[in-house]
Amino acid sequence: MKSEIWFVTGSQRLYGDEVLNNVAAHSKEITGYISDAITANVDLKFHSVITSAEAVSSLCKQATSEQSCAGIIFWMHTFSPARMWINGLKELTKPFVHLHTQYNSRIPWSEIDMDFMNENQSAHGDREFGFLVTRLRKNRKVIVGHWKDKKVTDRLDVWVRAALGWREFQSLKVTRIGDNMRDVAVTEGDKVEAQSRFGFSVNGYGVGDLVQFVNDVDDSQIKSLLGVYESEYALDKNTLSSKSLFEAARIELGLRAFLKDKSSMAFTDTFEDLHGLHQLPGLAVQRLMADGFGFGAEGDWKTSALLRAVKVMDSALEGGTSFMEDYTYDLNDDGSLVLGAHMLEICPTIASTKPRCEVHPLGIGGKNDPARLVFGVSSGQAINAALIDMGNRFRLLVNEVEVVEPPQDLPKLPVARVLWKPAPSMETAAETWILGGGAHHTVFSKAIKTEYMEDFADMAGIEMMVIDKQTRAREFKNQLKWNEVYYHLFENRL
Repeated sequence: MKSEIWFVTGSQRLYGDEVLNNVAAHSKEITGYISDAITANVDLKFHSVITSAEAVSSLCKQATSEQSCAGIIFWMHTFSPARMWINGLKELTKPFVHLHTQYNSRIPWSEIDMDFMNENQSAHGDREFGFLVTRLRKNRKVIVGHWKDKKVTDRLDVWVRAALGWREFQSLKVTRIGDNMRDVAVTEGDKVEAQSRFGFSVNGYGVGDLVQFVNDVDDSQIKSLLGVYESEYALDKNTLSSKSLFEAARIELGLRAFLKDKSSMAFTDTFEDLHGLHQLPGLAVQRLMADGFGFGAEGDWKTSALLRAVKVMDSALEGGTSFMEDYTYDLNDDGSLVLGAHMLEICPTIASTKPRCEVHPLGIGGKNDPARLVFGVSSGQAINAALIDMGNRFRLLVNEVEVVEPPQDLPKLPVARVLWKPAPSMETAAETWILGGGAHHTVFSKAIKTEYMEDFADMAGIEMMVIDKQTRAREFKNQLKWNEVYYHLFENRL
């Protein structure tokens, strides 16, 4: 089912049918223009001109119950008395954005009269609507500017993509294969609270449940998949004919069938719980992420769910998104850097060149040598995001980073990797990330920016902290303290 975004315009009967007809015509024109301008895979539809409390309630009930509706764009073409919006907005559960625009871009200086003023008073009507939404304490995004301005349509596109990610979050099934890495804290969390807050469910399965699907894979399927590997990746004949790659293909086919059986688009595993598998599913995980699946290593279900949501947001955008881990530092006076990687599971959507398919020992886990894709990542802007369970709330932590080219080759490092300089510096970024309780696992993306995550956090109603070029450690620490008080009061009020 393709998702829909509804465009809804507020007005009132005071102005007569001629004005309301113009309002509807203008709204349809704006809807069509925005639909063509945004890149998100969604149907943007003009819904209606709202002129009464009854119409508002009907609209909000319909949007809340309609599964295809991912969100609403509200605009007040004229003055729309906001008390008529109260009961409806209280029932609305779908995210919405308030577009503060007007049909005309310029004032027609020589022709403007009171009829024009009455019909085109978004400057008036949107403030009335804005007060009411703020009074109701409803989260929303406000976008200001003419509807043909690219800055406006670009911000709308960001919001729509965030709404699609939020819609995916609410029905997502995260499959947890085995448990989390023993004694690790950050990969744990309250699954009941997560389902209550976000909607996604986390269900655990034994590795044996997966092994049954792996063992059922036919050799002819494996040989066909090996042909795909040969065409898509750089690999030598020894690797192509190795037992390790053959087994990696078997695991991929079994894992895909297993996740399909569970209707799951996100999953976790752990190298400490592989009974029945001959190797850690490295190549399989990388390819599944490239196809849009969420993943978290060592049982990290929060990162798995967040990665799937971001994969939905970044559909058809350039740059890619991957599971990531801060692995080691390059500490130097010219600007310290972070080398991000994992044992195996980095998504090839962020690769700068054609990935190399290789087989190497893992060093931990006590299993056979696993296959994996090895590659680097080109320079550019990116973000690292982590979803953290703080006990009394969830926090979304985002660090803006600049990917840089390694100063030297890494010939002995047999995993995919990316080197970045965190904003505002490695030292301040690491200090504030640690103070904020940030996880060592993240969602790394060159495709989306902080604004997407900000919109997403607003829709989810969760705390968000950003580490960027303006971040100062002392101010960040104070913000954490203020937020603690705010969320304590806010949660108690709820």
